[in-house]
Amino acid sequence: MAFEGLAERLQATFDKMKGRGKVSEADVKEMMREVRLALLEADVNFKVVKKFVNDVKERAVGQEVMKSLTPGQQVIKVVNEELTKLMGGEQSKIAHAQKPPTVVMMVGLQGAGKTTTTAKIANYLRKNNNRKPLMAAADIYRPAAIDQLNTLGKQLDMPVFSLGDQVNPVDIASGAVSQAKEEHQDYVLIDTAGRLHVDEQLMGELQEIKDTVQPDEILLVVDAMTGQDAVNVAESFNEQLGLTGVVLTKLDGDTRGGAALSVKAVTETPIKFAGMGEKVDQLEPFHPERMASRILGMGDVLSLIEKAQTNVDEERAKELEKKIRSADLTFDDFLEQLEQVRSMGPLDELLAMMPGANKKAMKNIQIDESQIGRVEAIVRSMTAHEKQNPSVMNASRKRRIAKGSGTTIQDVNRLLKQFEDMKKMMKQMTSMQKGKKKGKGGFQLPFM
Repeated sequence: MAFEGLAERLQATFDKMKGRGKVSEADVKEMMREVRLALLEADVNFKVVKKFVNDVKERAVGQEVMKSLTPGQQVIKVVNEELTKLMGGEQSKIAHAQKPPTVVMMVGLQGAGKTTTTAKIANYLRKNNNRKPLMAAADIYRPAAIDQLNTLGKQLDMPVFSLGDQVNPVDIASGAVSQAKEEHQDYVLIDTAGRLHVDEQLMGELQEIKDTVQPDEILLVVDAMTGQDAVNVAESFNEQLGLTGVVLTKLDGDTRGGAALSVKAVTETPIKFAGMGEKVDQLEPFHPERMASRILGMGDVLSLIEKAQTNVDEERAKELEKKIRSADLTFDDFLEQLEQVRSMGPLDELLAMMPGANKKAMKNIQIDESQIGRVEAIVRSMTAHEKQNPSVMNASRKRRIAKGSGTTIQDVNRLLKQFEDMKKMMKQMTSMQKGKKKGKGGFQLPFM
């Protein structure tokens, strides 16, 4: 995840502060020196760091902290609030025009990920907002840019407007808006050309497209890996075009994360989305307060719940709950649960969203995704009858399953035992709940 180094430094600093009953001005000063160094190392803009540290210091030595019952925690609360404010305060949603289509211009330097991000936003709008987007291929200079957008359009089963690479980009953008009106599309996402650096020709063309189609949004796609350069690029584009929002890509990579903390403060332009991977569904709305919580090791439970709501079938979840209550779970149900958890993303990313999960703690948890793969392979090697009735397992069936899944008989036995133990535990819990309802003692653990 982005901000790993920053998160580690800040969490270590705050761990010293948490338990303190009293916090002196000298303590706050020492802590803010650490925070300042951590932010600068994360490539946050120097002016942004200076203002942030001063704002926190001013509040941290004020009455709200010094007279509180837990000053150490109150300081962390102040840092959390100021960090949230630095990244924009509240979530800034993508515009929605009263009279469709909403026109969105995607701008940025070459290599920032504009074309992929165009498809990601289109996918997000359809999936989460029930909109009908049209993507427009207006990058006629980069080899294969039009082909790339067409490929992504086919992959998503979504329309792409293209007039080839011999037509003026302004005419392509204008044609796309006209088609969207005719075909009642809600959004037009215009993938414009980028350059290796900001130049007059690029800006002139973008200005012409802006004047012609009058976009509701001009979103700058910024590669978070470029650090301080990302802020300079954002500043240039904002001065020339008047940006309405920023999309940060590659926030999942080994990045210092300073761009995210600087872009909003320097340009006064909100970050609207964050790209968290290369796949078309790996785009998240940017929530400043949630990102601040993640950086400070406070977790991000709301994003975790949203991931679950998006990827988990509610009706199936209710059915499964009934089966769990009656301890009537089969290996088919078990496999389905595994698939639903995996569809939410890598397990280490999900764990990182849990409150209290910091880098140091995560190092002690070895998440072996291949182990889950082995469990899946064992279950998939079972017949339908075996999945529904694990009790029929005998030595020859176990040998066949081990061979089919590329595992050992010991692996198969271990999984069967774990599954049976889990069912026993469910039965015990269910009988305990029933006993309580009837006013009896119910199941008692031996040591209670």
